[in-house]
Amino acid sequence: MTTQELVKQIHAKKSFLCIGLDVDLEKVPAHLLQEEDPIFTFNKAIIDATHHLAVAYKPNTAFYEAYGLEGWESLEKTIKYLNENYPEIYTIADAKRGDIGNTSTRYAKTFFSHLNFDSITVAPYMGEDSVVPFLEFENKHTILLALTSNRGAFDFQTQKIDGEEVYKKVIQTSQTWKNHHNLMYVVGATKAEYFKEIRNIAPKNFLLVPGVGAQGGSLKEVCKYGLNEDVGLLINSSRGIIYASAEANFAEAAAIKAKELQAEMKEILDKI
Repeated sequence: MTTQELVKQIHAKKSFLCIGLDVDLEKVPAHLLQEEDPIFTFNKAIIDATHHLAVAYKPNTAFYEAYGLEGWESLEKTIKYLNENYPEIYTIADAKRGDIGNTSTRYAKTFFSHLNFDSITVAPYMGEDSVVPFLEFENKHTILLALTSNRGAFDFQTQKIDGEEVYKKVIQTSQTWKNHHNLMYVVGATKAEYFKEIRNIAPKNFLLVPGVGAQGGSLKEVCKYGLNEDVGLLINSSRGIIYASAEANFAEAAAIKAKELQAEMKEILDKI
């Protein structure tokens, strides 16, 4: 999916909501555990109930890999279901890959060619040659970890080298790489005060923003500093939506929570 196609969906749905499909079998409604594939059954119900409110879905691959081959098959079925039934939806493999060049090439083929995700999260610690293999895929996006929402982000990401924070150096340097227009960046909502400076470095790139809701991030604060002419934000919510209920009405409850966020987004978009 191109950036322009994503922007078109954002304006059509009046939403820049991304729903994280982080499925924990200890949290899904108990009756689903009797299903042949409870993970896919859960995902399908969530997707069917919320697809009109969201522009993206983001499975965190760790939640599937934890269940071995069966979990991986559930991930494959989920992305296939999305691509076949809701092709307008933008898909993100939250895999946080990143390795030496030939290994990254294999990761890129796995998620872009085999699974047909639109994008993947990548850790930039190993530098340009570990990221470029992802950027070589046309109409696919590479989402670099820049400034994350966890407490440990301050261990390295905000430390200074020659007077400049590491996360800024990551963004600035990556803007010089081949096909950098296909880059997005992960920036946590709990770091809203940093968005203004990030926008000065990367004014056109989309930002994937976790941390709104359950982690305490403010949608309005993020939008105040993070919006650009193409909106430029994908706000992710996982637990706050998919686990809104552990009862039989879990999908309907998820839709209600998604609608609340989408309504806030519509109000913001209507003002710009």
